[in-house]
Formats: sequence, structure tokens, C-alpha cells
Amino acid sequence: MFTVGVIISTYNNPRWLEKTLWGYMHQFRMADEILIADDGSGEETRALIERYSKHLPIKHIWHEDNGFQKSAILNKAIAAATADYLITTDHDCIPRQDFIETHVRYAEKGYLLSGGYFKLPMNISLDLTEDDVVSQRAFSLKWLRKHGLKCSFKNTKLFGKDWFARLMNTITTTKATYNGCNASAWREDMLAINGYNEDMHYGGQDREVGERLFNMGIKSKQIRYSAIVLHLDHKRPYKTKESIEKNKAIRRETRRSGIVKTPNGIVKF
Repeated sequence: MFTVGVIISTYNNPRWLEKTLWGYMHQFRMADEILIADDGSGEETRALIERYSKHLPIKHIWHEDNGFQKSAILNKAIAAATADYLITTDHDCIPRQDFIETHVRYAEKGYLLSGGYFKLPMNISLDLTEDDVVSQRAFSLKWLRKHGLKCSFKNTKLFGKDWFARLMNTITTTKATYNGCNASAWREDMLAINGYNEDMHYGGQDREVGERLFNMGIKSKQIRYSAIVLHLDHKRPYKTKESIEKNKAIRRETRRSGIVKTPNGIVKF
């Protein structure tokens, strides 16, 4: 059986990170290692991680704050990982108790897994307690509607029936891409493509990783209705038009050229 690592990116949001770690404390299949890829957070985050390291197999991967360097810190986390299989997610994504188990169940050589997320409004994100996560009522549509969740087709992600999730994974028109908030791949494949392109800042740098994996011949499986995370609401002050346009251009070139290894990636670590 292969070992599993979870890479959680974070930056100066210990409140959201703690809610996410609650989810990893109560998985059916626990992680063999959890790598917190910290893009320069301060003392409050460090103290939180130290506290949870007593209960979870955490490695705190940190570098100094020098602007948005998520690609670089993710590469450092991949380099520090020892697990065979890596799940990538963020500090604002609370995993359902079968999250790791589901990724393990669908994992297969030659494939990446493409998950999704269920976005919570800010009021529920703020009010969510540890007991809501431990009891799993936070993943109940009935409970969420009681707390103000609006009706939407997206609510079908939380129907909770395995047969329905498998059906929706099959018929959804959403492409199976590498999504940084909920995706997984073999560590050897991530190393083979030289990890993340560090020329890319916010906006699709995870998708570009997937596109290079596709260029290498890796295929994808859609599990967005099976591997569930609750996405906590937040603002994105680091999102700029310039970074989005630059990243779009890089992704176009990746698809056009068929490049597999990024020249500015993980090898330096």
C-alpha cells in the first residue's frame, strides 16, 4: 500500500487553517504526513501549527514573506515530502471525513485526480465550530440550509450518496483539471514535471501543473462529487489583472509547446 501526504498551502489566516485542521483530525484514513506550505505567515500561524503538530504528522515548510510566492513554497513542500502520493489543498478547505479515503480509493498509476469544492457564505464560514466539523453536520444540506445556505444546483455535491456522486462525476461537463484546492497526483510525477512554475503568481498556476502532466501522458479522473471539501469564504487582495494575463499566456504556451518540465521549478530544492 502506498503512503499519502497532504500539502496545505497557507498565508496569515490561522483561523481558517485551524478549521481545516479540524477536518484532518477526524479522517477515516489519516494522512501519513501533512505538509503545511506556508508562504511567510507570522507567529500566530507558527504557534497554531506547533500546537496541532502534537496530534497530526505535520511538517511546517516556511519561507520569508516576499509577496505572493505560492508556487515556490509548494515546490519546497513537494521536495520535503516523503509520501508516495500527494493531495494538494488550501488552508480554507475543510475535508469531509472520507476525503483522504476517497483520493486513495481512486488513485491509479498514470492518472491525476480532480476534485472540487463546496463554497460556504461568509456567515457560515465564520460561525462554523469544531463540533460542527467533528460531528459532520457541517456537510449536511439540511443543517446548512437551516443556517442560511441558499438553494443552488451546486448543493447536489452534498447529497451524500455514493451512487449519485459517481453518476455526477460521469455526466458533469466540467473538465477534470488539476485544481490546487482539491487535487492529487503521484509524487514521482510531480517531480518529473519539475513541480510548479515559479514564474507564475496568482491565477491558474495549479491548472498549468495539470497541463504539463497531461503533456507527459498522465490522464485525469473526475471526483468533484466524491472528494468533498467545504471552501471557507475570503477576499483575494493578491489577485491582479496583470498576474492573470501573464499566467494565461504561460498556459497557452504550455499547451502549444507540449512542454513537460518547467525551467523554473522544484529542481533547485
